[in-house]
Amino acid sequence: MVTSPQASATENLSTLTQDQSAALHGTPASRGIAFGRISFLKRQVAPAQKQIITDIAAEQERFEKARTQAIAQLGQLYDASLEKLGEQNAVVFQIHQMMLDDPDYVQQINSLIADESCNAEYAVDQVAARFAQIFENMDNDYMRGRAADVHDVSRRVIQILLQQKGISSPHQIKKYGNEPLILATDDLAPSETVQLDKEQVVGILTSAGSARSHTVIFARTMGIPAVISMGDPLNESLEGHLAIVDGASGTAYIDPGEELQRTYQERKRTEDALRARLEQFRGKETRTLSGRKIHLYANIGSADDIELVKAADAEGVGLFRSEYIYLYAKDYPDEESQFKIYREAAQALDGRKLIIRTMDIGADKTADYFMLKHEENPAMGMRAVRICLTHPEIFRTQLRALLRASAFGNIAIMFPMITSTDEVKGCLQVLQQAKEELRQEGIPFNENMETGIMIETPAAALISDELAPLVDFFSIGTNDLTQFTLAVDRQNAEVGRFLNPFHHAVIRLIKMTVENAHAHGIWVGVCGELAADEGFTHELISLGVDEISVAPSSVLMLRARISTLP
Repeated sequence: MVTSPQASATENLSTLTQDQSAALHGTPASRGIAFGRISFLKRQVAPAQKQIITDIAAEQERFEKARTQAIAQLGQLYDASLEKLGEQNAVVFQIHQMMLDDPDYVQQINSLIADESCNAEYAVDQVAARFAQIFENMDNDYMRGRAADVHDVSRRVIQILLQQKGISSPHQIKKYGNEPLILATDDLAPSETVQLDKEQVVGILTSAGSARSHTVIFARTMGIPAVISMGDPLNESLEGHLAIVDGASGTAYIDPGEELQRTYQERKRTEDALRARLEQFRGKETRTLSGRKIHLYANIGSADDIELVKAADAEGVGLFRSEYIYLYAKDYPDEESQFKIYREAAQALDGRKLIIRTMDIGADKTADYFMLKHEENPAMGMRAVRICLTHPEIFRTQLRALLRASAFGNIAIMFPMITSTDEVKGCLQVLQQAKEELRQEGIPFNENMETGIMIETPAAALISDELAPLVDFFSIGTNDLTQFTLAVDRQNAEVGRFLNPFHHAVIRLIKMTVENAHAHGIWVGVCGELAADEGFTHELISLGVDEISVAPSSVLMLRARISTLP
């Protein structure tokens, strides 16, 4: 058992008694519980001070040699990471190599060297800061997570440049005998994470960082509990203090008392046992006790999340939220850029199904360039297929990209927020136009690509017998279905207690949808929050649901649960 130190009270811990502990809070990043002593990462990187140089060509050559060496190092890191992380995660180091080959990045550094007659390491540092700031200013976690990648690759180049001058910049982690360590830092780069010794470093705490960074993905894959974005309270005054990291709640307890330690030791034993049990289901089919096959997929918001899908052992993707492509863009994304994203995701899944929802823009997900009018109730306003059918040229661009990508993997598409057969027919008509255009242009696509709709409104559920003959599958979005059935705004916290997904009306609509789907020979899935509720899994299976799609982190847990059902 970990015991509290007998001395040392720093300013921010001075009010604690022996039986109390400080609770520092951040963003949950990697589940699990870790006990250890806090050790701050000391990078000791010499500052990239500006120096005036006279031979610009020679300085640019210095940068080129360092860049080439960094690319070679990343190749070695990729090879070394394959066994530890798997190919789907190790590929980030190939992406880092591509960053160092980015023409804009290289050109800006060479231009700064020439324009300011400055040394290469200073130019790399300045350009990296510019690129990272662009990512950090973006409105979503995924893109903010790319800032860490920019810093990582640029720091590597700077270290090589400094080594050329005989300046070393080692990374140091203070050890405390054989005690396990909780690594603390401002942020952790992917290359630093993958090189951690899991026998020594049992937990990670960062003051900054993004939940969608490669570092977080690596920590999850390596099974290291982590809490990020803890802010100023995580500072070097905590060096050497004993701590408990609760990766699930996003909390770190500093100098925990004995009672708290006993509680968490018991929780850790329980979680370790559960994790070991869940691993027994990795690589297995999802079947009930009677042998009935259930397709267990994962929900994702970007192609980058395919790494999580594979790590979770999901059988495919049941919901790819394509609207995030639009939300991340400054203007309508063109066909080519969308095609590349869909193709990348399809190829990365190696034949597993990828169900892509066409853009569900509107309500709580808006992009300025759509110029949507202010609405008192946007959830019931101009959104999803209503935008698509009002602006078919935007819709056709997405459908062409999806069709083209279907030639590279097992892609299916589904239309959201359907309320009538006319809407489905309208969507299929635009899809048919896109197909005919591609045929005339000689561009290949999967002629048999599955097409489905989301059942998210009571209207769709009530006429599901009329909708079923038009499509290949249904996917029930329980979040909106509950909202619209109960007339409760799920974005309004004040009425949250009235939002009951287990309401008999909601269950009856699900039952009706499944029965009508099967009566017309099509399959039906569930991809809302209700799908991940283990207490409700038995009900969904008994209702006849064929497919369940959940967050990657819930896949193994749900597979284990389904294996106990009749």
